[in-house]
Amino acid sequence: MDNDDLVPIGTAAKRTGVSVATLRYWDERGIVRPAARRGGQRHYGPGELHRLAVVRTLQRAGTLNLDEIAQLLHGPASGRDWRPAVSSGLERVHAQIKGLTEAAAFLEHALTCPGAHPVDECPVLRELVAPGRPEPRTPAG
Repeated sequence: MDNDDLVPIGTAAKRTGVSVATLRYWDERGIVRPAARRGGQRHYGPGELHRLAVVRTLQRAGTLNLDEIAQLLHGPASGRDWRPAVSSGLERVHAQIKGLTEAAAFLEHALTCPGAHPVDECPVLRELVAPGRPEPRTPAG
């Protein structure tokens, strides 16, 4: 790797949208190590910047914890199969999507409901959030 491709930690932090302290923490945890150190300062190359973006994306989404992200990033070198962690994370994503879809359906209907106080008065909204109901359905208009 050409040294011109390396960026200092502050630039890496700006490019990835995380703090310098976060990058130091991820380095200390062995999640993403810098490509080099110059004068005691961490420097990151394109590969490390990509990995930092992966960590940021997965962590912000709440998809995987840092240990699971490290398994994924390090692959077989981690000594553990990363697939179960990713599978579990994907299940959490699908559950989040389901919950957000239900919330969106509720809010969309609330906006179009003719009642003055839809939360209390609308039978469609009551049905959407009824305890013990089988599967959510999207209300028609």
